[in-house]
Amino acid sequence: MRSVRTRFSAVLTILAGGILGIAPARADGPSFDCGKASLPAEKAICADPQLSAIDLLVSKAYKGFEPAFGGDKRKIARGLIADRNACRSDTACIVSALNNALQTYGVAPSWVQDYNVALIGKKALEAAARNPGGADQPLPSAIGQCASTHVETLTTRLGDDPLATASPEAGSAGTFTNGGTAVSYDRDPGLAAAKVGEPVVMCLISIPRDCPKDDERGRVYYGIDLAAKGSWALPDSQHLCGGA
Repeated sequence: MRSVRTRFSAVLTILAGGILGIAPARADGPSFDCGKASLPAEKAICADPQLSAIDLLVSKAYKGFEPAFGGDKRKIARGLIADRNACRSDTACIVSALNNALQTYGVAPSWVQDYNVALIGKKALEAAARNPGGADQPLPSAIGQCASTHVETLTTRLGDDPLATASPEAGSAGTFTNGGTAVSYDRDPGLAAAKVGEPVVMCLISIPRDCPKDDERGRVYYGIDLAAKGSWALPDSQHLCGGA
């Protein structure tokens, strides 16, 4: 266990430095009265300038949001808020939930997405350090959850050919031993660097909420290959919910 923790400590230090560079402190927000904050997630947002700024962006983006599939705008918002509150005081989870809300509302600044990936990447490495044997864990089902698994297959987007010998325009796809998948229309560098059998940590960072009934496609997972050190943030299907 010592060797695993030592191996990841340097990477965590680099990630922490990257986080500070990605998201400078901001004074605006949040969208609610911190004097009335009662839930752990609300208190975490009030205590963090970056989270406060992102929460305010979510509130502003909601005003111009129109559901794509005729759903109830308020019901969608309640689902997104429930995702956030389920995070309790987990900052990486809260940022993932807020970024998911911004993407749902159609306004997702690049700095928020970069901040999201930096924080969830740090959390993924911490999760790996807690499971040094790399035993497979169930596929995450809630935003912010991370789990260990292994690469099962690496192919083109349609699964026709091995990724290692495929042309870039064929896209890329990976499957994992816990049932997870990752798909890209491009040749994703993280997947391309991986090899079958290598240990991976996957974290769920997005659950589509503006979708047709019973269409659950398009969940986005952050993945990091612990051997190759490549990473990706990709959906679990070729088409997002409501697609062909």
